[in-house]
Amino acid sequence: MMNILKLSAITLLSSILAFSANAENSTVTLTETTNLVMAGSKYVTLLGNQVNLGDDAPDFKVVTESFSPVTLADFKNKSILISVVPSLDTGVCSIQTKRFNEEMANLPADVVMLTISNDLPFAQKRFCKTEKVDSIKVLSDAVWRDFGQNYGLLIKDMGLLTRAIFIIDSDGKIAYKELVANISQHPDYDTALSKLKSMSKLTQPTAVVKSEQAG
Repeated sequence: MMNILKLSAITLLSSILAFSANAENSTVTLTETTNLVMAGSKYVTLLGNQVNLGDDAPDFKVVTESFSPVTLADFKNKSILISVVPSLDTGVCSIQTKRFNEEMANLPADVVMLTISNDLPFAQKRFCKTEKVDSIKVLSDAVWRDFGQNYGLLIKDMGLLTRAIFIIDSDGKIAYKELVANISQHPDYDTALSKLKSMSKLTQPTAVVKSEQAG
């Protein structure tokens, strides 16, 4: 039984590496953008197609911690905030993910929050368990690099996604976009959350305050 489990794990890892290799090889034909994002004092090259406000949000396929495929179509008719981070194992990415996880308690029920990174699903599962991230969906683009390429976020020669925030409205349009100017910096949380709340068709959850009537 142990040998069978080991063989299954090896087969799974081999498949991941093969997918990753194919993704890296395919980047030679992708559009390159060089003047949008910096790492430290140098610009990085982003691979893929940039999307703009008002565009139809491109579909994508990513995976859960159990390697189950997830697509944009799974969240049809929802307002969606996508928090994109380079790696959950870094300080800013960890804070960003935990911040949005905490904010879900203040958002209406018709809102969905996703965090997407190129971390392997194993690492994402470990992070979510350790940091108690359970209110948002944490998804991996490590298998096909489909999200990064379709949204122009894949950093050339690094294999990571650049830090960004997207909001997609219930009609499937890009309603908000922030490419963080330097990947070491935080996104504008307040502006993104304000935009997301304003798009909801439901009343935001509020604390019930009981007051005594005079008389």
